[in-house]
Amino acid sequence: MNESRIQRVIGIDAGGTRTRARLAEAATGRTLGEGTGGPGNALSVPADALVRHLAEALRGALSGSPPPGGAGAVAAVVAGFAGGGPGGGGERAEGALAAALAEVGAGPARTEVRGDAEVAFAAGPGAPADGLVLIAGTGAAGARVADRRLVCAVDGDGWLLGDAGSGFWLGREALRAVLRALDGRGPRTALAAPVAELCGGLSKERVVGFAYAAHPVRLAGLSPLVVAAAGAGDAVAGRLLDRAADELAATVGALEPRPGEPLVVTGGLLAPGGPLLPRLADRVRASGLVPSSVPDGLAGAVSLARLPA
Repeated sequence: MNESRIQRVIGIDAGGTRTRARLAEAATGRTLGEGTGGPGNALSVPADALVRHLAEALRGALSGSPPPGGAGAVAAVVAGFAGGGPGGGGERAEGALAAALAEVGAGPARTEVRGDAEVAFAAGPGAPADGLVLIAGTGAAGARVADRRLVCAVDGDGWLLGDAGSGFWLGREALRAVLRALDGRGPRTALAAPVAELCGGLSKERVVGFAYAAHPVRLAGLSPLVVAAAGAGDAVAGRLLDRAADELAATVGALEPRPGEPLVVTGGLLAPGGPLLPRLADRVRASGLVPSSVPDGLAGAVSLARLPA
């Protein structure tokens, strides 16, 4: 088949860590190209950087495609943004997406900005229209989706007020556990050694200085230390993972789940092979739920772009 005759769509998943774009065939969903850029949180990433990261991902996805405006022009673009849902940074996301599309020379017939929960849910098996979604990566949030639209959200309140059970939450709790061990308020933990390496020494001054030296969200980078320590048998780290799973299960419970309805989960902690996935599955089983784990919301963004306008 002549590739220049294929109608194309683009799906974008703009998360707290990276932005991904996928060019796909509208009729079948077949992937034609992919690209990656920097962080895409519509609330926390500066506007110029957001445009730059989107454009970078779009260029990668469009490389090798026919010139914009030809028979193979992009018919629709759907982008899901962390921080881009209702009451969030939707307006900033729309402006950044329009600027990035203009920068790469793409002029789709339809563009649509969604929250990351909506595209993540649409990535579930069979591209479901109704059910629950739970994201646990750098941040954490749950949502109920009806007719492919978010109708109720729980948490996602950011590092200062919420994101319970997230990578940031785990990283912060790891430092707190080490501090409590240092001053005698808590038990010793194997987390002390990797934290000392990060902080340049093991003292309250070093740990506290590390925590406050840069943006708090970077503490999410400590979550793999908790997973590794728990895997090696550290009781403190194991309890942190249990507590994180409890928090995420509480988020699902606040959405008033119905037995048997879809529960799509994603994010670094809940994606396939994610360290909290088995714990969460154990906790939601009593509610009649079985988590469907997906790598990210990219496939969901493509599915939504393929829907009729």
